[in-house]
Amino acid sequence: MNIANKLTLLRIILVFVFMGVIWIPFNLPIEVVLWISLVIFIVASLTDFLDGYLARKLNLVTNLGKFMDPLADKMLVATALLAIVDLGNKGLLPIGNFPAWIVVFIILREFMVSGLRLIAAGKNIVLAANYWGKVKTVVQMITIIVYLLPIQSTLLSMTGMLLAYASLFLTLISGFIYLWENRKVFEEQQ
Repeated sequence: MNIANKLTLLRIILVFVFMGVIWIPFNLPIEVVLWISLVIFIVASLTDFLDGYLARKLNLVTNLGKFMDPLADKMLVATALLAIVDLGNKGLLPIGNFPAWIVVFIILREFMVSGLRLIAAGKNIVLAANYWGKVKTVVQMITIIVYLLPIQSTLLSMTGMLLAYASLFLTLISGFIYLWENRKVFEEQQ
């Protein structure tokens, strides 16, 4: 396993660490939980950029990496968004609630893309992430960072809501583009 794939694996491990910090009751003040969760999330997000950079720079692109990298991203983003909805519903997020219905669209899009990748894998085709999917992931990660900030601010609340809707828009657009670009996967072999 090369260094890029090890970084992706680290991101998957950090998802579980994030879950433990944010959901296991350690009797810590919520501000401390949010700061720790934020640091874990940022480190995990940085591994996403670093593993991709190293894979391209050092020519370490593998089919395993093409599969694991988007999976690790989905795990990280979905887990963090669900945690944010949960904490927001409990009134524990200083900037307010993240709309749960947006999370549903995000998760449904990820199921759709994963399903497409499974169909492609059955035909020995590996589908890598595209540009729009990467932009979507970056915006979602920035959105999550804003929501995890344990700072109460009207400007931050407005920014968070704008980013939530930007995440939704990019989720839908990138999903449609991904389906269109890979429509050949649905064609029956003769």
